[in-house]
Amino acid sequence: MHTPTLTVLAALLTALVTAVLYAVWHFNKNIPGLRLWVLSFLCSSVFTVSLLLRSWLPEVLGVVISQGFVALGAYLCLLAGRMYMGRRPFSHLYAVAALGALLALSVVFTEVYPHVGMRFVLMGLGSGVCYLLTARTLTAGGIHRVPARYLLAGVLCLHGLFVLLRPALFTLGGTASDDGGLGGGLMASVPQFILLEAIVATVLLGFGALILTNEFITNELRHLAEVDPLTSVFNRRAFLTLLDKAVSSARRTHTPVPVLVLDLDHFKTINDTWGHRAGDDVLRHFVALAIRCLRKEDVMGRLGGEEFAIFLPNAGAEGAHAVAERLRVLVESQPAAAGPQSIALTVSIGIALCGQGDSAGAVLQRADEAMYLAKQRGRNRVEMAAPPGLAARAAAAPAAAT
Repeated sequence: MHTPTLTVLAALLTALVTAVLYAVWHFNKNIPGLRLWVLSFLCSSVFTVSLLLRSWLPEVLGVVISQGFVALGAYLCLLAGRMYMGRRPFSHLYAVAALGALLALSVVFTEVYPHVGMRFVLMGLGSGVCYLLTARTLTAGGIHRVPARYLLAGVLCLHGLFVLLRPALFTLGGTASDDGGLGGGLMASVPQFILLEAIVATVLLGFGALILTNEFITNELRHLAEVDPLTSVFNRRAFLTLLDKAVSSARRTHTPVPVLVLDLDHFKTINDTWGHRAGDDVLRHFVALAIRCLRKEDVMGRLGGEEFAIFLPNAGAEGAHAVAERLRVLVESQPAAAGPQSIALTVSIGIALCGQGDSAGAVLQRADEAMYLAKQRGRNRVEMAAPPGLAARAAAAPAAAT
């Protein structure tokens, strides 16, 4: 039924893609779904090898191997896509039941009612649905942010549709054996065309899996470069970059951007008394409390040590003061756990509003000065920095008097 040269080429390419994916997975075992993609391509390799050995295998055994590994490979591809996207896997009981029914029907249409066409339909049914579901799973996150996912989803969708529509496009003989029933003319070229599509799909799907691997590694590197490893908020450099963008946007839209600088009171005493591990727990506890007071669009970063900063897009002075006061009360009322005991915490907060001529560094500096003013006035309080124009006039007044 199949052209030997194309079958050998398909087997070699599938084995090569499987080997490449396995090598990538061997050195990057933390990439979600990659191991399942390796197993999926391994199933495809077994299928292509079974085609080469079809003449030496009993017919029913060859059919069971072909049907089973095609369906299993497609199901593993679906599981890989769901794992990569962080979705819950399906219940394997349903998959086992579906695979058992598929193999049972394949045996029936091989031994009891020999029908090549029905086996052709069964081979495409389960795998085609799995490929379409995988494509649907990967289409998330926005095509402009993660184009690689949508590229692979497009290939999966086209391949899944082709696999499902093969029986309608290429009708095999109703009761013919595997060695006949195709007829002459155009029908004789159908198996070659199907193999060519399978070869192209194998290469593209393998390439797509590698692209997703690169996407994951790139995101991990970006995460390491931008996120503070202890508290999982933005580090100083990333926070300042985002604040600069927010200030530029606010300047264009003439909207305020409140900036909060927060410093845990007596944190050195906590480290000296309880140890640095407890100090790390306190910082994580503080960040968890702060996140509870923020909106999704608010941005928090760790400037260094026990000092943090937050900016609140599209919030005014009153809103910023309310957020700061709510956070101050929450920190004071919920001590951090340190084994069987607890560590009392307070926080000093300074607030500054970004003016039209302000830079990110300038507004952050004013918020930092307001935070130190809160420290000087007894700690565990919120202080609002004066607007830049008023602060400049207040500084100039003593100089004029002299």
